[in-house]
Amino acid sequence: MAIDLTNARVLVVGATGGIGGAAADAFAAAGATVARPGRNALDIADDASVAAFFEGAEPFDHVVVAAAQTRSGPVADLALGDAQAAMNSKFFGAYRIAKAVRVMDGGSITFVSGFLSQRPSASSVLQGAINAALEALARGQALERAPVRVNTVSPGLIDTPLYAGMDDAAKTAMFDKAAARLPAHRVGHPEDVAQAILFVATNPYATGSAVTVDGGGTIAA
Repeated sequence: MAIDLTNARVLVVGATGGIGGAAADAFAAAGATVARPGRNALDIADDASVAAFFEGAEPFDHVVVAAAQTRSGPVADLALGDAQAAMNSKFFGAYRIAKAVRVMDGGSITFVSGFLSQRPSASSVLQGAINAALEALARGQALERAPVRVNTVSPGLIDTPLYAGMDDAAKTAMFDKAAARLPAHRVGHPEDVAQAILFVATNPYATGSAVTVDGGGTIAA
């Protein structure tokens, strides 16, 4: 059954990125009116920017938070200031949105986390911790904000503009190596994640859930 979101108002924070952009396109294709604020209009790392954006704003039917600016690396090598900035962007950015935004009863908020919350990496400890915190935030918000539904979608390795700066040959080699160990035998695309975001946003029985879209990366050897 086709999803019809005609007359629905949707906010996608991070729509300039690969996953956020694909999610915004998916909602628009279903008929929704989609707001795609850039960082100059809504800086999720800044209290005043978030407050100003939502002041007087009408409630949204669905909200997606897919924005984050983070650095990664082993705890021993990552400067504390960089770690705090990453937490401020991805976790507290979502927290600020959840605190400020108004959502229609029966509507939804969806955070984008990442499969490192379930499959830790020695080289990306902070990312896993932030993603786990984000999923815990969604579960708590699902209780606090009911009947608004709150979920997370947890992607694995996705071919997004994040890797645009890599040499083409190096990127292809990295993706081929990853695909070879994944049960899905390929890396993900933003549209794969957008499909899951649209599902949890529009399924009236989905709340407090963390939906993993990782090609089997969590269970791969």
